[in-house]
Amino acid sequence: MSSVAVPFYQRRHKHFDQSYRNIQTRYVEENMALERHIIEERISRAPEILVRLRSHTIWEKMSVSLCFTVQGFPTPVVQWYKNEELISPASDPTKYRIESKYGVHVITENSISCSDQTLICAKCNVLVLKNPFIFSCIVPLSHDVCFTHIDVQFLEKFGVTFATEGETLTLKCSMLITPELKRLRPRAEWYRDDVLLKDSKWTQLYFGEGQAALSFSHLNKDDEGLYTLRMVSRGGISECSAFLFVRDADALIAGAPGAPMDVKCHDANRDYVIVTWKPPNTTSESPVIGYFVDKCEVGLENWVQCNDAPVKVCKYPVTGLQEGRSYVFRVRAVNSAGISRPSRASEPVAALDPLDLERTQSSGFPSAWLICCLTLAAFINLTGDVQIPSPPTNVHASEISKTYVVLSWDPPVPRGREPLTYFIEKSMVGSGSWQRVNAQVAVKSPRYAVFDLAEGKPYVFRVLSANKNGISDPSEITEPIQPQDTIVLPSAPGQVVATRNTKTSVVVQWDKPKHEEDLYGYYIEYSVVGSNRWEPSNHKPIKYNRFVVHGLETGEQYVFRVKAVNALGLSENSQESEAVTVQAALSKCDSVQSHDLFSFKFIDFFLFLLDDFYSTSILQCFRLCPNSRVAYFLVACPSYPHGITLLNCDGHSMTLGWKAPRYSGGSPILGYYIDKREANHQNWHEVNSSLITRTIYTVEDLTEDAFYEFKVAAANLVGIGQPSDPSEHFKCKAWTMPEPGPAYDLMICEVRNTSLVLLWKAPVYEGKSPITGYLVDYKEVDTEDWITANEKPTSKRYFKVTDLHEGHTYVFKVRAVNDAGVGKSSEISEPVLVEERPGTKEIYSGVDEEGNIYLAFDCKEATDASHFAWGKSYEEIDDSHKFKIETEGNHSKLYFKNPDKSDLGTYSISVSDTDGISSSFVMDDQEFERLMALSYEIKNPTIPLKSELAYEVLDKGEVRFWIQAESLSPDSTFRFVINDKEVENSDRHKINCDRSNGIIEMVMEKFTIDNEGTYTVQIQDGKAKNQSSLVLIGDVLAESELQRKEYLRKQGPHFSEFLYWNVTEECEVLLSCKSASPLKILCTEEGIRLQCFLKYYNEEMKVSWSHRESKISSGEKMKIGGGEDVAWLQISEPTEKDKGNYTFEIFGGKESFKRTLDLSGQGIFIRPDLLCLFIDYADFIGNRRITVKTDNRGKVIGGLPDVVTIMDGKTLNLTCTVFGNPDPEVVWFKNDKAFEIDEHYAYSLEQGKYASLTIKGVTSEDSGKYSIHVKNKYGGETVDVTVSVYRHGEKMPEIKPGFMKIPPKANLQVLFMRIFFFL
Repeated sequence: MSSVAVPFYQRRHKHFDQSYRNIQTRYVEENMALERHIIEERISRAPEILVRLRSHTIWEKMSVSLCFTVQGFPTPVVQWYKNEELISPASDPTKYRIESKYGVHVITENSISCSDQTLICAKCNVLVLKNPFIFSCIVPLSHDVCFTHIDVQFLEKFGVTFATEGETLTLKCSMLITPELKRLRPRAEWYRDDVLLKDSKWTQLYFGEGQAALSFSHLNKDDEGLYTLRMVSRGGISECSAFLFVRDADALIAGAPGAPMDVKCHDANRDYVIVTWKPPNTTSESPVIGYFVDKCEVGLENWVQCNDAPVKVCKYPVTGLQEGRSYVFRVRAVNSAGISRPSRASEPVAALDPLDLERTQSSGFPSAWLICCLTLAAFINLTGDVQIPSPPTNVHASEISKTYVVLSWDPPVPRGREPLTYFIEKSMVGSGSWQRVNAQVAVKSPRYAVFDLAEGKPYVFRVLSANKNGISDPSEITEPIQPQDTIVLPSAPGQVVATRNTKTSVVVQWDKPKHEEDLYGYYIEYSVVGSNRWEPSNHKPIKYNRFVVHGLETGEQYVFRVKAVNALGLSENSQESEAVTVQAALSKCDSVQSHDLFSFKFIDFFLFLLDDFYSTSILQCFRLCPNSRVAYFLVACPSYPHGITLLNCDGHSMTLGWKAPRYSGGSPILGYYIDKREANHQNWHEVNSSLITRTIYTVEDLTEDAFYEFKVAAANLVGIGQPSDPSEHFKCKAWTMPEPGPAYDLMICEVRNTSLVLLWKAPVYEGKSPITGYLVDYKEVDTEDWITANEKPTSKRYFKVTDLHEGHTYVFKVRAVNDAGVGKSSEISEPVLVEERPGTKEIYSGVDEEGNIYLAFDCKEATDASHFAWGKSYEEIDDSHKFKIETEGNHSKLYFKNPDKSDLGTYSISVSDTDGISSSFVMDDQEFERLMALSYEIKNPTIPLKSELAYEVLDKGEVRFWIQAESLSPDSTFRFVINDKEVENSDRHKINCDRSNGIIEMVMEKFTIDNEGTYTVQIQDGKAKNQSSLVLIGDVLAESELQRKEYLRKQGPHFSEFLYWNVTEECEVLLSCKSASPLKILCTEEGIRLQCFLKYYNEEMKVSWSHRESKISSGEKMKIGGGEDVAWLQISEPTEKDKGNYTFEIFGGKESFKRTLDLSGQGIFIRPDLLCLFIDYADFIGNRRITVKTDNRGKVIGGLPDVVTIMDGKTLNLTCTVFGNPDPEVVWFKNDKAFEIDEHYAYSLEQGKYASLTIKGVTSEDSGKYSIHVKNKYGGETVDVTVSVYRHGEKMPEIKPGFMKIPPKANLQVLFMRIFFFL
C-alpha cells in the first residue's frame, strides 16, 4: 500500500485537531453563556419559600438540623440569624454548620443547651415571612452574584498556619472551575473573622489561572484570625477556612512584653483624637505596667511620644494635634524588663471638625448618596451674624478614668462665622475657686481631656467659647465628677474543659466570667503535663468562649488555662483543665460529668443521625451508668475497602481478595459484604447475606465465560460503610496455566528515607508445581521501566527494598515463581512517597526491673480504636507460651517468657487506625547475648565491692577482718562464716557494720591455731548479693603472738605466767612461776626451727642446745640464736640423721632449767618434695601449736573427701580449692594415669582456685582412685579420692580410702568440701 508524501508545511501536529476542537467548544460555550445570561435577566423572580422552618423539641446536648426550601431567580443568597444577630460559622466553627444545595438550606447546631431556646431565622432578599412558632426567613438580593452556573472544586486548600511577626506569607488554594470562562468567573472573597478583606498596604489579593491567593507583606499579630476563602457563583458558595497564628517577634530586650495590637482612632476632631488598642499576652514575661503612645504625621517618619508616663489603660486621648493634618499612631508596652516592639501603625486619621467636614461636603453639588442637603436658609440660620459667641451647652464627662476626665460639649448656636476656640476651667468641690486648665493653648475641638486631677477628689467643670471678638460667658457647671476607673479588671474565666479533636489539636471550652462587659476577648495557654512551662496558643484576643488549639504533639498530655482581657489588662488565670491526651476523637471522649448530660439516674439509648448530603451514617451512643460518670460515644462507619483482585477461577466460581479499610471508624471491623453484577448490567446483586470475616472469598454459581464486576463494603458495630469502587471486569474462565497466580494483599510498611518493607500473601492458585519464591518489582510513578529488586527469588513473603531515592514516589508489584516459570503479577500497589515521617519511632529492646526481656514501641498517633499487632518474620504472634503482649494507651511491649536461641529473628509491629505506622527489629546473636547478660545481672544482682575480705594484725595482737562495699542500704544484712560455721557478735568476735561507708569488720581478740582456716563474709542488700573469702594458714598466728608480746613488753616488766602454787606429797606448799615455755616447732623456708619463749633473754645468758646428749655448736647446718624473749635452734635441710631428742638448757645462777623435744621419726610424714618433718606422735598430741608453713607452692587447701560412693547413672562433681602463687597447674589422674577430657569427663579451673572434675552418668567402670596434682614453680602436691559406683537397689558398700589414713586422735579439720550429686 503506497502513501503520498505530505509537504512539511502541510503537516499538522498530532494534537492539532484536538486543540482546534477545544477552541471551537470554548467559543460556543461562551456564546451560549452570554445568551443564557440575557434570558436569565428576563426571567428573574423574587424568592419564594416552599418549605418553611418548623419548631423542634430535643434533648439537651444533642444536635439539631433546621432546614427550609426557597426558590427564586437568580438563586437567593441566604443568611441565618439568631435573636436578630447574624450567625457566622467562623465565629464558632464547632457550634454551627451551614449548607446550601439545590435550594435546600440547612443549619446544624451542635450541643444544644437550655440557653439555646431562642428564635433562629433566615433572611433572603426583601421578602419577610415569619413562622408563628419560632423561625422566620428573609433573603437579601446580591447584585454581584455571577448568574452562570459554575462548579468550583478545591484541589488544594490552605491549612492551619503558624508564622511570626515580620515574616511574609501567602495563603493559597488551587481549584478546578467548570466551565472555565474568561468573561464569566466566580468571585473570590477573602475574610478574616468574617470581615471582608481588600487590597491594602498589608494584604494583596490574587485570583486567576485556577488559584486564589492572599499575600501578607509584613505579618503582625493584627493578622491573626480565622481566614475563609469563599468562591461565589450561581452554583452556590464553595469555601475553605483555616486559622492563621502569628506569634510575637523576638523582643529587643530580653523579658520585654510583646507588642500591643489592633490600634484604632476614635472621635477625631480638630486637635484631639482617642487612641485604643488591645494588650499583649504575657505568658512567661512579667506583667505590663503601662503603655507609651506615639504619633507621626502622614508622609513623615518622625515619631513623637505623646505621654510622658506610661498609661495603664488601653485608651488614651491625644491632644495638641494641628488642624487639617493627618496622623498615624502606634503603641508600645512596658514592663519591668523594658519596652516592647511598637505595634502596627493605625489607619491615618485627619484632625478636622466633623461638622466642618460635613458642611464642606454638603456645600457641593447634590449627589445620590448624600444623607441630607442644607438649604441656604438653613445655612444662614446656623451661622448667624453674631460678634461674641454664646456659651457652649451640654457640658458633660464623656469618659472618666483614674488619671483623666474627657469633657464633651456642644458648640454654641448660633456659632458665628468666625473660628471658635474654647477654654476649660475646673474647680475642686468646696474650694470656691476656678482654675483655667488650658491657659496656654486654646482648644479648637468640643472635646478635651483634663489630666492632673487629685485622686478621690470631686471636681466641677465649665467651658467658655471665644473668637476674635471676645469670650463668651461660662457654660453651665457640670455635676460633681470624681476621677476613678469605671471599669475593673475582669474576673478569671470559669471551668475549662478540653476535649479531643484531631491528632494535633484540642477543643477548649470555658465558662465566661461573671461580668463580661467591656471584654476584648480571651487568651488561651497550654502546658505539657509535668513540664510547668506554659505556651500561648492565640496571640490576639478571641471573643468567643470556645477555641481549637492547634500545633500540639500527638500522644502528649496537655492542660489548658484561660485569661480574660479588657482595657485594664489581663485577669487572673483560670483553673487548669483536666489533662487530655492529644489524639483523634474516634471512640471514647474524655470524662464528662453526669449533670452535664442528663439528670436521669440511668440512661442507655442510641441516637442515629443520617446526613443526606454526605450519605454517611453517624452513630452517637451515650451510655451513663449509676456508678460511672463517664460518657462514651462511637462515631462513623469504616472507610471503604480497596484493591479487589481475582485470585483464582475454575469456570464456575471466582476467588476474590481485597484490602481492609484504612480506618475502622472507631470500632473493630466485623466483616464484609460483597455485591456482584454482570458486565453491561445495571443492577447489583448481593453475594453473601452473612458477614465475611476474612479479606478473601470465593463467589459461587457464576456463568462460564461471562464477565463480572464486584464491590465490597465493610461493617462494624455502627453499620455498613461506603462500598469500594467497582472492580475490573473479570472473565469467569478456568485457570489452567502451569505458572502460579498473583500474590495479593500487598502492604507497604516501615517507610523510611531510602527504604521500605513490602508484605504480601501467597497466591491462591499455585500452578502445576509448588511455589519456590517471589520476585519484587518497583518503578517510579512517572517512568515506564520496572526494576527487579532481588536477583534471586526470596522464599519469604516480605522483602525490604533499599537504595530508593528520598522524596520520590514509587509503586510495587510481586510475581510468584515455581518450576514452570514466573507467574502472574500482583495488582500494582498504591503509590508511596519514600520519606520518613517526622517523629518516626522505632522498636527498642530492654530488660525490666524483674529481669524480663522485652521489645517495646511507642505510638503517639494511636487512638482508642488502634490495635498494636506484633509479628515475627511479619507473621502475627499468637504463641502465648513463649510471648506475652501488654498494651496500655499508646505504649506496647512484647515480653519473652523463656528466651532462648529460637527467639532470634526479625520482629515487627504495625498500628491500625493510623497512617501506616510500623517498625521492625532484628534480634541477632549479639543483641540476644547482651539482653541475656543484662537479665542475669538483674535477676542475680551483685553488690559491688571496693575491697575484698582482708585482714590485719593490730598492735595488741588482735586480728581485724574487714570488707568494704560500694554502698549498703539500711536494710542490708550480712554474716561472718569461719570454717563453715557462722559466728555472731561476742566478746571474742567483735562484729561491727558502718553502712554509710559500706564497711563490715570483725576483730578477734586472740588468734589461735584453732582459728586457722577459711573466713567468708556473705552480704545481701535487697535482691543483690555478694561474698568474699580468705584462707588463713601460716604466719598469722606467729604474727599475732609476736605483736601481742611486743605490746606487753612495751608495757614494762611483766610475768609470762603469774605465780601459782601446789601441795606436794610431803604436804609442803610449792610456789612456782614459769619462766620458759616448752619447746615448739616452726617450719621455715630453710628447714625446722625449734624455739622456746622466755621471760627475758639475751645472747650473754648461758644457754646450751643438745642433740642426743651431744652439745650442739652454732654453724651452717644448725644455727643458734634468739631475741628478747625467745631462744631458737635452726636446723637447715633436715634429714634422717636429724631425728632424736633435742634439749634446751638455761643456767640461772644456782639452778638450771631444761626443755626437751623428741624428733624420733614417728607420726606424720610430709612428702620429700615439700619439707621433711618427723614429729613424735605423742608430742604432736601434747603440743597442738605446731604450724606448717607451705609458702607459695601449689597445694590443695580443702574440699576433697577420702571416699565417694555414688549410684550409677548419676553425675558426680568433685570440687576442691587449690592455692599457689603463681597460680598452679592442675592435672587429674585415674588410677595414676592421665585421662582425656570428653563428653563423659569434664574439668574446669575457675578464678585460679576452684578446680572441679565432673563425671556424667557414672558407671561401674568409673570406680577407682582419682587424683589431682597441683603444681607451680615452687612445688606441688597430689591428693587422692576413692570413687565407688554401685547399682540401683544394691546396698551402699563401705569402702576404705586407698591412701594412708590420718590417726583418729589427730584433730585435723577439712577446711572446704563440696560434693554435688545430680540425677
